[in-house]
Amino acid sequence: MEKITLTPFSLALKKIKQRKISIEWIEETLKSPEQIVDGYGNRKVRQKKYILEDKEMLLRVIVDEDKDRFVVITAYLTSQIERYWR
Repeated sequence: MEKITLTPFSLALKKIKQRKISIEWIEETLKSPEQIVDGYGNRKVRQKKYILEDKEMLLRVIVDEDKDRFVVITAYLTSQIERYWR
């Protein structure tokens, strides 16, 4: 099992709270993404679709990964699924 790093005072946690994204969704997306795509640099974007207020949304969680942990950089929901889905 990989460890998830999300420090309480990190910018990522602040943005996730502002965007009203549940930590459970973040964890679920990290552990069982529907898709993983390359991000900038060596970062990965783990993606999963959710229904929010009767609308399909894509949760994108940007992470630095190594062999035993995820470091969450940021996460956001978007309705522009076709833009990011590969």
